[in-house]
Amino acid sequence: MAKKVDAILKSYVADGTATKDKLLGAAFVVVNKDGPIYQGSAGRTGIDPSSAAFTPHSIAWTASLSKLVTTLTLMHLVEHRDDKNKNNNNNNNNNNNNNNNNIQSTLDEDVRPRVPELARLPILRGFAAGGLATRHPDNKKEEGEPLLEPNTAPITLRHLLAHTAGLGLDIADADLERWSRWVGRTARASTSTVEGWSTPLRFPPGEGWYYGTGPDWAGQVLERVTGRRLSEYMDEHVLRPLGITRGTGFYIDKLVGGDEKEEDEEGGRDGGRQLVTLTERDGQTGELRERDVPFPVEPPCESGGAGLYTNAADYGRVLQELLRALAGDEGAVIKKETAEEMFRPQLNDKQREWQRSIVWEFGAAAEIPEGSLVDFGLGGMLNMEDVEGKRKKGSMMWSGFCNGRWWIDSRTGIAAVMFTCLFPYSDPTAIELYDKLERTVYADLIPDWQASK
Repeated sequence: MAKKVDAILKSYVADGTATKDKLLGAAFVVVNKDGPIYQGSAGRTGIDPSSAAFTPHSIAWTASLSKLVTTLTLMHLVEHRDDKNKNNNNNNNNNNNNNNNNIQSTLDEDVRPRVPELARLPILRGFAAGGLATRHPDNKKEEGEPLLEPNTAPITLRHLLAHTAGLGLDIADADLERWSRWVGRTARASTSTVEGWSTPLRFPPGEGWYYGTGPDWAGQVLERVTGRRLSEYMDEHVLRPLGITRGTGFYIDKLVGGDEKEEDEEGGRDGGRQLVTLTERDGQTGELRERDVPFPVEPPCESGGAGLYTNAADYGRVLQELLRALAGDEGAVIKKETAEEMFRPQLNDKQREWQRSIVWEFGAAAEIPEGSLVDFGLGGMLNMEDVEGKRKKGSMMWSGFCNGRWWIDSRTGIAAVMFTCLFPYSDPTAIELYDKLERTVYADLIPDWQASK
């Protein structure tokens, strides 16, 4: 069965210099709660045909695949602060005061006092009539003044992780770009700065669903609460307990390299700790060309939403850990009830309407039929009905701007991630490959695995 998946991967990667409608390389990992049941790859890490092989240990910029790891880290913080507060409450008769003083990072607490920059974000209601929007390079034509109003509603960690705070993503939102030009703002989310994440809300917190920088702000909540960098807390409480020590982090210069012996032991081939080149598909020719990662090498702030570099093997360990937590295995980094909260549908009817109007339009739900029942958990989207030949109801999924995708099917007890590294998002070749891989997992790999148990 593994040979069938190997053959599928190989059929989608470029052989030589011709890259039309092909990928340079891809890795695919399937896990259950006890470990990998498939781990393979094909192709290479760079444009040059002599580049190192793409392996499950090849390191790539993951973009929004960062969000799940950040969410798991925040849920660890919430769980352990809640444990501390419960103990404090048991030793103090004034439980209400204790809750107010000690619970600083629970899901439904207003985090604006912790992160004053969030408290200053207004709501963008539109633009004054009469102004003319322009994209002229000289920017001389006047635009309509943004119509802003103060936000008085709480912003909670639940809002930030479920994308219901009203935060958007400036590079994908024409109105936020228009506002940026009006105020003379040069920072963008891609600068990995608080200033770059500081855009007006598209609606009052809790009144809709909108994909944006919520997980980046959640990382800031963690840093303000703990006094530590997101990466430090993540390393101590999530990555190192999973045995992830070298191939995952926010600073690429600290991850790539290593001596040949280490690479051979970890990667099995010469792409062990190699950085995967980000490529871009030409819209006219379908060929791939190299491009720079649109994130700073030394980020001023650690972007919990899009800044993580990692590899398919390490990411598979994160997926495995969530399956362990959902199963209630002892020693998992979060408890069963915490994991179940991540997989609980978080949206109300109005929020789901917003979500359904967005996710297929920009390709986030390309692997499930358009119009399917969906919701959102903490860390990813949920399909609320079985997908024929694929994942079961209640599975969680998400993807990244570089066309990496993952899913966790808790009912079947498996999870999988595909790594590749190219723009633009929702590349048809990558989506087709992912669909074939998932269908093969359910048609062949899972029956073989279950028969061997």
